[in-house]
Amino acid sequence: MRVITGTARGRKLKEPEGNSIRPTTDMVKEALFNIIQFDIEGRRVLDLCAGTGQLGIEALSRGAASCDFVDREKVASALVRANLALCELRGGQVFQSDASSFLKRGEKYDLVFFDPPYDLKNIDQIIEKIVQFDILNQNGIMVCETKVETGLPEVESPYQKGREYRYGKVKLTLYTRAET
Repeated sequence: MRVITGTARGRKLKEPEGNSIRPTTDMVKEALFNIIQFDIEGRRVLDLCAGTGQLGIEALSRGAASCDFVDREKVASALVRANLALCELRGGQVFQSDASSFLKRGEKYDLVFFDPPYDLKNIDQIIEKIVQFDILNQNGIMVCETKVETGLPEVESPYQKGREYRYGKVKLTLYTRAET
């Protein structure tokens, strides 16, 4: 697991021990960042269910203005802090919190990575809360990573469920927020 490009290019990130955290594979991460490559620089990012923090770290390395990393697990929060320090990146804040509680803060973001554990039962509810609390700025993007067979909900305007991309057993689903 490494940073693909940007100021921290090539840095090897610390990986979790055991199977409690499932990092995004380098192939899927590279595909994801090819999809959103022009929507990163200067943006405010949220890495929800951060795990190792590699998606937010990649965004910071590519010029994102800031990134909030959220994970409910203490070991994941520590791993994100260690990886931020390893990459010498600034603009990252780590929050040990469950996704639903964090979203109630109502902070606004330009780009959201939502990469929940594949067995998480309330993925739909969290997506609904993202819409309810309206956390995406106008023209904001959310990328949700799930198993291919996981169905994700349609959302109410000004949010819109967009294209799905499949990579083996992994699916990336884009959600956007239109201008109002």
